[in-house]
Amino acid sequence: MRNIIVIIKKQLQDTFKNKTILIQFVMFPLLTIVMENAVNIEGMEPLFFTKLFSTMFMGMAPLTATAGIIAEEKEKDTLRVLMMANVKPWQYLIGIATYVWTICMIGAGVMSTTIPSSLVKTSSAQISESAVASYLSIMAIGFVISTLAGAAIGVFAKNQMTATSLTVPVMLILSFAPMLSMFNDKIEKVARAFFTQQLKITLDEMALASVNATNAVIIAANAVLFTALFVFAYQRKGLE
Repeated sequence: MRNIIVIIKKQLQDTFKNKTILIQFVMFPLLTIVMENAVNIEGMEPLFFTKLFSTMFMGMAPLTATAGIIAEEKEKDTLRVLMMANVKPWQYLIGIATYVWTICMIGAGVMSTTIPSSLVKTSSAQISESAVASYLSIMAIGFVISTLAGAAIGVFAKNQMTATSLTVPVMLILSFAPMLSMFNDKIEKVARAFFTQQLKITLDEMALASVNATNAVIIAANAVLFTALFVFAYQRKGLE
């Protein structure tokens, strides 16, 4: 536990030094607050920007941050030093994942401030104070799966350049497919296979109770897939 806490503290210190990682955690919460308060179009669905940016946030920030951190430390041989200091691979990975997930949840907490406490009519449901808890729960699930995907890429990549090359296409699919699916039925059919699209459907209702069997199966399948890819990458490459 001590080693895990040390890894988390190390990453917190590095966050403010690494602007590329820092902007991943700040950009979407900031955009959400600005757009929800600055844009008011007649007929626009309530919390439109919150739902839109939340999906993009869960598909982008944990993925790129986790992959970037692991790949950078492999490239700079920081991991080799940590292993020599008796830090176990699983301790390092848990520390990184906990750090990324926690920072993302803080961002989600900021985004949740746009959700009104009073009842607000939507197309198919009502939003109440309990919607904040549902919203944060949905985001937490998305962050876990996205972090797994990022860890798989980070472990598999030899260096940061390789990690970026692998991360960009995955990030574009997970982040932008749900947004584009709102305007194109063909894209929507393809996007259904990804957890971000299924969580977006749940966010539209802003209630965990809206999750049905199909949503749950696809989300679970994505989690299993990325876990399997991570295990495969770790067995092939390790952390050194």
